[in-house]
Amino acid sequence: MFTLYGIKNCDTCRKARKAMDGTGIPYQFHDLREDGLSAALLEHILEKVPVVEALNKRSTTWRNLPDEEKQAVDANKARELLLANPTLLKRPLLDTGDEILVGYRDGDYDALSG
Repeated sequence: MFTLYGIKNCDTCRKARKAMDGTGIPYQFHDLREDGLSAALLEHILEKVPVVEALNKRSTTWRNLPDEEKQAVDANKARELLLANPTLLKRPLLDTGDEILVGYRDGDYDALSG
């Protein structure tokens, strides 16, 4: 089963959910705010998505971090920040089992098959 990671009040995540509903492919939605982000789940994501691609430096969460937290972010520091602030993950993330698709634009899920 596919898993879509995101947050409920994100417009792009809503569009992605609507697109998944339109495919008829069963999936579960994992709300990063409500359901959280465990170290094991983060490592699962980072096995398929480079940490630099997974860290959302355009998010409100990133902008609200103290400047010293944003300085010299390497892979380990990024993991710490993501675990402490799950909404720093780019979203939505669609885990198809074979790959994790980052972000969503209209038509991205059209070619998926369950």
